[in-house]
Amino acid sequence: MMLGFLLARAGVDVVVLEKHADFFRDFRGDTIHPSTLELMHELGLLDEFLKLPHQKVEEFSAQVGEEHVHMVDLRHLPTHCKYIALMPQWDFLNFLAAHGKRYRTFDLRMDAEATDLIEEGGRVVGLRTKTPDGEMSIRADLVVGADGRHSTVRERAGFTSEDFGAPMDVLWFRLSRKQSDEAETFGHIEAGLMMIMLNRGDYWQCAYVIPKGGIDRVRAAGLDVFRKSVVKMSPYLADRVAELKSWDDVKLLTVAVDRLKQWWRPGLICIGDAAHAMSPIGGVGVNLAVQDAVAAANRLAAPLKAGTASNEDLQAIQARRTLPVHFTQRFQLIMQNPAVSAHHAEPDHQPRALRHAKAEAAAAVQDVRDVSVAAPHSRAFPGGGHTARARAYAGYAVRALERPAAAAWS
Repeated sequence: MMLGFLLARAGVDVVVLEKHADFFRDFRGDTIHPSTLELMHELGLLDEFLKLPHQKVEEFSAQVGEEHVHMVDLRHLPTHCKYIALMPQWDFLNFLAAHGKRYRTFDLRMDAEATDLIEEGGRVVGLRTKTPDGEMSIRADLVVGADGRHSTVRERAGFTSEDFGAPMDVLWFRLSRKQSDEAETFGHIEAGLMMIMLNRGDYWQCAYVIPKGGIDRVRAAGLDVFRKSVVKMSPYLADRVAELKSWDDVKLLTVAVDRLKQWWRPGLICIGDAAHAMSPIGGVGVNLAVQDAVAAANRLAAPLKAGTASNEDLQAIQARRTLPVHFTQRFQLIMQNPAVSAHHAEPDHQPRALRHAKAEAAAAVQDVRDVSVAAPHSRAFPGGGHTARARAYAGYAVRALERPAAAAWS
């Protein structure tokens, strides 16, 4: 949607396909990071965007065993919005769609599912789609697969990916929030347990981590056992955990962390989760997808208008975005693997696994703090006083923030 909006704004004819009749999908990526908010500012849309209902997250803490760890403080960032905005993704997408429709070059088609590619002479030249009115073919100079981690476009293109492993899945659910509750977005890690709670105003959006493929075992133990596990992590939820009346109130997110070896073929490129599925750690997925879209629009707007878009343009987009994606995924794996390993540890080994999780969390936090100091100063890796890992993250932090190229916009 973001790429379609940006290209239409630049005068490129765009057709955006949405598989469903609306954007209402509960528990989609709801975390709008400062980088995305900065983009909205640079597009002149921030004030209007922030009129949509949202909550602000300026800090994030976690309890690891008995230790309270201050993980993130965004209030020092050199951006207009020094916080994460928690906003339903359907509001974000509806906002972009409404602004896209202001341009005659923007054609959004709802309830239109891409089912196959049209190829001629080794080049992708369009898509076949399924709509309520029957099957339809759409021809295009460039097809962009932005259809998520279960991408049909990616599968039909025959792309291969590297799977980096995700030892966890996530159970999402809502519980009501009282004014007397803590206000801060919060995480809790114990030996064998991990839960994140996002403050959504009048309710908590909760993410309960389970071992990969463990949903059948959780359900077999019964909903009452699950409720007790939730209360163990956050005792003040005891008076409302009964709001989970059935397993229909608990949604499973199957976690994957992977990256395509090559994101493009002649006439086709994948971006976002279709190119690189992200862990939910940090809530970065939608924001990396937005950054991909900006990089793609900056590179493609002029050649698409001129009819000269080339393989070199597609390769350049992948080359620009690979480093940020690589280091973000690496950071997610550093954060998630030690913590989730406690799920698999034998009881006698769980305290050691928990200590390892605490040590890794502390190291990751220090890396983030190093980056926050180093990144603003130079596009080159800073010298002296930082670990190699922090230097790499610093380079990522600077390069990851894509800005719309003013020259591309009409």
